[in-house]
Amino acid sequence: MSSEIIALGSLVLMLALIYAGMHVAITLGLLSFVGVWLIRGDMDIAANLLAQAVSDSIASHIFGVVPLFVLTGFLVAYADVGKDAFEVANQAFRRIRGGLGIATVAANAVFAAITGISIASAAVFTRVAVPQMLRFGYQPRFAVGVVAGSSVLGMLIPPSLLMILYGFLSDQSVGDLFTAGIVPGLILAVAFAGVILLMAWWRPGMVYVGELQPVDDEALMPLSEMLLKMLPIVLLIGSILGGIYTGLFTATEAGAVGALVALLIALVRRKLTLRSFWGVLTETGHVTVSVSFLIICANIYTRMLAMSGTPQAMLEWMGAAGLGVVAFLVIYVVVVVLLGTIIDSSSILLIMLPLMLPIAQQFELNLIWFGVITVVAVEIGLLTPPFGLSIYVIKSTLGRTVDIPLGEMFRGTAPFTLTMLAVLALLMAFPQLSLMLLK
Repeated sequence: MSSEIIALGSLVLMLALIYAGMHVAITLGLLSFVGVWLIRGDMDIAANLLAQAVSDSIASHIFGVVPLFVLTGFLVAYADVGKDAFEVANQAFRRIRGGLGIATVAANAVFAAITGISIASAAVFTRVAVPQMLRFGYQPRFAVGVVAGSSVLGMLIPPSLLMILYGFLSDQSVGDLFTAGIVPGLILAVAFAGVILLMAWWRPGMVYVGELQPVDDEALMPLSEMLLKMLPIVLLIGSILGGIYTGLFTATEAGAVGALVALLIALVRRKLTLRSFWGVLTETGHVTVSVSFLIICANIYTRMLAMSGTPQAMLEWMGAAGLGVVAFLVIYVVVVVLLGTIIDSSSILLIMLPLMLPIAQQFELNLIWFGVITVVAVEIGLLTPPFGLSIYVIKSTLGRTVDIPLGEMFRGTAPFTLTMLAVLALLMAFPQLSLMLLK
């Protein structure tokens, strides 16, 4: 049996095992270990390679960026920063048709610039935005669709946990990836707002249940209160992103500063008790260990693929078939989007990148731009059935308070899924949109 057949067979078996319920890290590690064993015919080599991967993957201090940004995200959620962002945005867009939907997108964009976790955004704004939209006569599926759609901004607008993971897997600068995500993230946020505005004017039945509720001028928030609510948000964004972009500190140091500022805000607001702080630390540990395990197993998977020569064989096959860089990108994006219908975002990165990055390098593609394309394509999977992780998070967060069938929820996300596909095509056609801030 050739090395290429072993590697491709392991890929097919991997998808089957993940879909059957086996944890992706265990699947990666097990099949990579067996793959190296079969390719080299020596179990000791496979064991040594696994041990080396454990040592090499997360030994660098750069890996500290993961727990620090995760900790920042959990602290920000406890400090009700997302709620404040929504209230301020609601005031700004209150007189616009579909204003609550646009406010949700704007607040999610701000929240994304602090946390970088889509699932956290989905959970926070389900509690904050969905009840408000339902109270003012918005369609339940539209309310859920807006929250789910805008939650994907958490993985594109920096800091982004997916971009951190991509940076480790591709050996690219996390700071450069963060910078490259700003313009695409803003383009996607503006596109979402534009779609909401168009729907509210030309297809109001998709947005409202009945007549639009009048604006309550008595509920206007004083400017001083709005500024007070925005102050922690400005401090967090300024401390995290400002320090990175001015070169004052690295992405890892920015994570530490962000965690400290988020902790101080939570303490000043008296939102954090000793018990809840312990819960935050425990959850941060769980996420960090999970990501560490994924990176370690992805490392040996990458080495197994390189040892098998599969990426080079695929490149030669594409050349023989007359497929160029455009065909490669289209095939890659289609596969990533389809995988998003059955498995989670991190799993897609861990499966696809070790196989596709060598081909992207052979085509001399900019790997920072390739990372932005990858993250957008992966995030589409958060909205598509049957997996649609953001939808299930929203369903779980709503509980029994609001009964919206899953089918209706997925239909509500359809306009935002189509918008993401359009923005993805735009970013693929014009790489400078992602790279303009790096020049």
